[in-house]
Amino acid sequence: MTLIALLRLIWIASAGLLTVLVLLHSPKGDGLGGIGGQAQLFSSAKSAEKTLNQVTWTLSSIFVGLTIILSANWLAK
Repeated sequence: MTLIALLRLIWIASAGLLTVLVLLHSPKGDGLGGIGGQAQLFSSAKSAEKTLNQVTWTLSSIFVGLTIILSANWLAK
């Protein structure tokens, strides 16, 4: 597997995960509580929302960075 193929795979995975995370955000500020009660993974709804925001920002940074790298064709020989 080449480096470009690996980066494309990471790019596609980050796009899919980013889509899911954006859909998990609640427009009313409920966070993950709207899915079916309190999230058991986190100690509070505020903690869940904060973690969700951090993961979303990280994935969006990865997605945008890989989009620039792959579209600029910097890795092509």
